[in-house]
Amino acid sequence: MAEIKDPENTILMELTGGTVVIELLSDVAPKHAARMKELARAGAYDNVVFHRVIEGFMAQTGDVAHGNAAGDFNLRRAGTGGSDLPNLPAEFSRVPHDRGTLGAARSSNPDSANSQFFINFADNHFLNGQYTVYGRVISGMEHVDTIARGEPPAEPDRMHRVQVAADAG
Repeated sequence: MAEIKDPENTILMELTGGTVVIELLSDVAPKHAARMKELARAGAYDNVVFHRVIEGFMAQTGDVAHGNAAGDFNLRRAGTGGSDLPNLPAEFSRVPHDRGTLGAARSSNPDSANSQFFINFADNHFLNGQYTVYGRVISGMEHVDTIARGEPPAEPDRMHRVQVAADAG
């Protein structure tokens, strides 16, 4: 596992294959980084599926309203919701959508990001300046690479547990 420099701005995502360590870019996109930490601390991301996974592009997850496979789950609704918190304004930057970066998923409205996010499988520079980048995988990308593909996947993988590294015991 990578050395964690700032536990307060590091996310530990437990997948079936192992732990993915994500460094949040709180200096680049403070509202998005704060939202991810708030939802992680509430346990909202635990058991949420990857509902849209496109080979060579990205893996999308984070629908805390409809994507929790441990509750009353309907895969067709996964990806249609967010959280009870208000949407976030775009925080565009010059940080490119490189392999392993986290982007805020949203509708066509740039200020509609909420809880959903995606992890880039490849350098997706056509997204630059259009979607907020607020984190990057610093360890465990090999686990992201094994997430089941599909829109939605027939048997979706899930985030078993998501926590802020500062809270991990």
